[in-house]
Amino acid sequence: MWRSVASNALTLFVVLLAVVAAVLAWGRKEFTGPGPLAEAVCIRVERGASLAQISRVLEEKGAVTDARIFRIGAEYADRSADLKFGSYLVPPGASMSQVLEIVTAGGQSTCGREVNFRIGVTGADIVLRELDPATESYIEVVKFDVTQPAPAAYVDAAGEDDLRWRVTLAEGVTSWQVVDSLRRADFLNGEIAAVPAEGTLAPDSYEVTRGADRAALIAEMEARQTRILADLWAARAGGLPYASAQEALIMASIVEKETGIAEERRLVAGVFLNRLAQGMRLQTDPTVIYGITRGEGTLGRGLRQSELQRETPYNTYVIDGLPPTPIANPGRLSIEAALNPEATDYLFFVADGTGGHVFAATLAEHNANVAKWRAIEAQRAAEGEAADGAAAPEE
Repeated sequence: MWRSVASNALTLFVVLLAVVAAVLAWGRKEFTGPGPLAEAVCIRVERGASLAQISRVLEEKGAVTDARIFRIGAEYADRSADLKFGSYLVPPGASMSQVLEIVTAGGQSTCGREVNFRIGVTGADIVLRELDPATESYIEVVKFDVTQPAPAAYVDAAGEDDLRWRVTLAEGVTSWQVVDSLRRADFLNGEIAAVPAEGTLAPDSYEVTRGADRAALIAEMEARQTRILADLWAARAGGLPYASAQEALIMASIVEKETGIAEERRLVAGVFLNRLAQGMRLQTDPTVIYGITRGEGTLGRGLRQSELQRETPYNTYVIDGLPPTPIANPGRLSIEAALNPEATDYLFFVADGTGGHVFAATLAEHNANVAKWRAIEAQRAAEGEAADGAAAPEE
């Protein structure tokens, strides 16, 4: 009898072991296998949130199939106390193991909301946007000019702990515009002692934190531009007339202000270098404008004949060669264009009415192109007069 009982007990024990092994195998497969998400979701980990709370959120969002298995897996991996505050993007098909890594690794939030403080050539604005997890693209929540009162949506969001902050410089902004705008950024701290030298700030996007130091941000912009210029100067084409990298930076700033079409930059640089090679003056309006404004805002009107004839260090209709300093902060593409210009016989260019330019090798061709542009201007003026019911005032 006892032999029969022992045999049955042993059989039961073996069965129980098999069941436990099967459950463990199933749990391991559930934890490491592909997850249920068909589309990405954004998961927010609150400050002080427990593993139980986060596992329930993950189950409700459809990121995990079973909150209990997620908790057991986190405990087994000794990660239950490693949850990091923030908002995180969980990609489609992420396993529980991958989800655990996402919410415990920490670092910059990968979804949620972001403020982008954008400094452009005509002013600065603030854009509050939110990531759509399904498309992994940002949706604009609110946008406003920095000189205007902040809308309630921005004020409410600005206090969120995991809100990300970014400062973006457009290509062609002046150093004065950057400093003036940063002084209006209420999420930054500290003073900027002086306006940096023109051309020394890299147009780019900068991740910052709320309360970051303005002077430190300016230093980062300067360091980045220094690296860009040094790298591109080392890789420059041969036979260029620049005596220094600074002269190339000056040319790059002129190219930057002359065209917003990326494909034209190397060609525009080639035109200006052809003029220098033939002893011609550069005759470019943006340098004249800089001589008037010194980069402090925009001119807001066309140039007058008296201004084109006035001798200033920046009037390239009057002076020979390059102006004494850059006239803006050029981006990487314009610096590349100045240091690797397109070989061409063009000496002239004028607007073509589409946002780009038409180029010419001879003065006769250029004059014909100018006549076409004047006709386009006249047509637009007439259409504007008809629409407004009154003629625009003359310069």
